[in-house]
Amino acid sequence: MTTFILAFVFFLVVAAAMAVGYMLQRKSISGSCGGLGALGIDKACDCPEPCDRRKARMEREEARAKKLEEWRKEQIL
Repeated sequence: MTTFILAFVFFLVVAAAMAVGYMLQRKSISGSCGGLGALGIDKACDCPEPCDRRKARMEREEARAKKLEEWRKEQIL
């Protein structure tokens, strides 16, 4: 039982060290092959026009950016 507990603690320490190392590097997680960007593909689908969900999301983002810009203009500082 002692061996199991020591092994478990060892793995917890290693996992914690890896987590701290990841947080300190501040790098984004990426695969070893580089993903779709390595192949020269900008998006997952080859549609000439974005789908309805993407259009709606883009409209929300534009509206939010517009509201934020208006807020910055009216900001008192």
